[in-house]
Amino acid sequence: MIFERAANTFVSNPKALFLIDGVGAILSAILLGIVLVRLEPLFGIPKSTLYLLATLPCFFAAYDFYCYNKVKDNLGFFLKGIATINLLYCLLSIGLAIYHYEKITYLGWAYILIEILIVVFLAMVELRTSKKLIPKKNTTP
Repeated sequence: MIFERAANTFVSNPKALFLIDGVGAILSAILLGIVLVRLEPLFGIPKSTLYLLATLPCFFAAYDFYCYNKVKDNLGFFLKGIATINLLYCLLSIGLAIYHYEKITYLGWAYILIEILIVVFLAMVELRTSKKLIPKKNTTP
């Protein structure tokens, strides 16, 4: 499976996932908070929603860059954390899109769905990688 192969790639350098996630979060914040805001009529997503969705990735990027630069141990735990946050962000994005479904254009839906596909893919790779990094507990006496 593609997630498994990607996770195997990152097991030897899991910090790279924090870097990829952080750069992606910054790109997302710029697209949502600047580009899509200026093109609101084209995408149909209200500015207040765009600003909310742009603010959250800024926090994700701070977490990612902190982990990339400072975290030495227990990387699997921190990868699982950002993966979970990413998946919750996707749920929020879908929820807000459904809430504003009458206003969002086809282009707006395309943006949201493409972003969600990318973020879910990354989160799945992060989860698979974290699973390989977190030691299994021995349950036998």
